[in-house]
Formats: sequence, structure tokens, C-alpha cells
Amino acid sequence: MKRRYILILICGLLTHPVISQSKIDSFFKPSDTLNVSRRNVVVITEASLASLTLIGLDQLWYADFERSKFKTVNDSDEWLQMDKFGHVFSSYQLGRVGANALNWAGVSKNDQLIYGATLGLGFLTAVEVFDGYSQEWGFSWSDMAANVAGTGLYVGQELLWDEQRITLKYSFHQTQYANQRPDKLGDGFLEEVLKDYNGQTYWLSANVNSFFKESKIPKWINVAFGYGAEGMLTGKTENVDNLFITQNRRRQFYLSLDVDLSRIQTNSRVLRTVFDVLNVIKVPAPTISFDREYGVKLHYIYF
Repeated sequence: MKRRYILILICGLLTHPVISQSKIDSFFKPSDTLNVSRRNVVVITEASLASLTLIGLDQLWYADFERSKFKTVNDSDEWLQMDKFGHVFSSYQLGRVGANALNWAGVSKNDQLIYGATLGLGFLTAVEVFDGYSQEWGFSWSDMAANVAGTGLYVGQELLWDEQRITLKYSFHQTQYANQRPDKLGDGFLEEVLKDYNGQTYWLSANVNSFFKESKIPKWINVAFGYGAEGMLTGKTENVDNLFITQNRRRQFYLSLDVDLSRIQTNSRVLRTVFDVLNVIKVPAPTISFDREYGVKLHYIYF
């Protein structure tokens, strides 16, 4: 089972008191025309980070596993497809970051989509090739399909609407399953965020005002549709070393309200940037869930 997801880091933006707010806002403001210096910084930074990350994976991760001839695997039936949703999410978010970075540099819209929005697809394809040469895993076509879907969701909306009316978001809550198998599902909160599929939920968060322009609903209100799964101690239904006899594996579907932080009005470019970073996380809110064991259930607050 593959465990290498792109962790979207939520960074705090600290401002030194002697720096004026106007200078900071000027820095974060996207350029109206092509800014060659900014573009070069973006290209060099992204290329360097991608190269260093791939080299690090090769030396620190894949070096611990036996190499093999290139091979493909079919892992589409593992973890009730929660890992595939992780690939869609990662590809979408990396593409969003890539396009926004080029927009900051004043690069044309077409080039933002061609060279920026495909950042996630390119990077995750390289990771899949690494997997293909590893005896432990293999190149997964279903992973690639998920990567393409994430990039396509971003690019398609830009071409159709010139905005992201539907965003991909993520939420997490701790579960009982990680304690039963911490080596696979994580030992401690930070590991569980990445490894415990039982506590992960992936959301399609749709902005209401984008679809109903004349409505009086606040521009930042979203309706979110979520997918999760629970009862999983292994990737598939089989036992592992006879440790687990039964698994009550089930899919879960959610309906909830959400907040599109990027649509909150503010004159501060710093706050806009912070909101854009935080917008990858689904805001906890009252939620209706459905699965085959508990049927319809109301959660006053769901994480």
C-alpha cells in the first residue's frame, strides 16, 4: 500500500512590526503584466523543490526497498478507494498552487493552466514511475487516473467558468482503528492524519453564490458533499498474518455546510493569502452522514 501523499502545509505568516502593511500587500498582490523576475523565482523554486523532493524520496524512501524491473499493479480495490481520493486531492491542490504562483507573476492565463495547473500531475507521475521500479509496489494506472482527475477538475473549471466554483477539501478526525494497527494507520496524531484512512474525509465543496448569482446567500457559503470510509485495518478484505479475522468495512457519504475562505472580502493581501492556504481544510459544521450500518445520522459538528 502506498503512503506518499503530498502534505499541504498550513503556514503562519509573520510580519515584523517595522515593515509597513502596504509593502507586504504590494508583495502579495499579483502582477497585472508579466513580471520576469517573479516568474523566474517561481520556476526556479518549483523546479528546485520538486527535484529535491524526488531525490529525497529516492534516497530516503525507495532505497530501503528492493528495486525491480518496471511493472504495473492493479490496486484499485484497496482501502475502499480512499487512497485514490487522496491522489485526486493532491493533484488538484498542487495544480492550484502552481497556477496561483504563476498568476502572482503575471503569467498569461493559458500558460498558468499549461505550466502551473499541471504541476501536481507531473510530480505525481514521477512518483508513480519510482513506484514502477520498486519491488514493493508498482506503477498504478488507477493512481494515474486519479491524478488526471484532480488536474482535470481544476483546469476544467477554469476553462468553463474562469473560476473554481467547486473546490476539493480535506478533513480528519481520530479513530479507534489506528491504535489497533499503528504501524499501518499511524502512531500519534500527525501520522494518523496521513495514514488513517478511517478518519479522513474528502469533500467537493460547491459555492452557492457562483451557481445562483442573484441569491442573497453570502458569497462565502458553500454546500459540501463528502466521501469517507471506516472499519479498515488492511488495504483489502483479507487477513494479515491472521491478525484480523473480521473487518466491518463500509463507505460513508456526507452532506454539510462549508465556508469558502477565498471569497471572504478583505483589503489585506496577507489575509487573502492566509485564507487561500487554509481553504484546503473543510470547516467543521453540522453534517448529515449515511452508511449501510447506521443509516442517516446527524452530527452537530463533524470534523
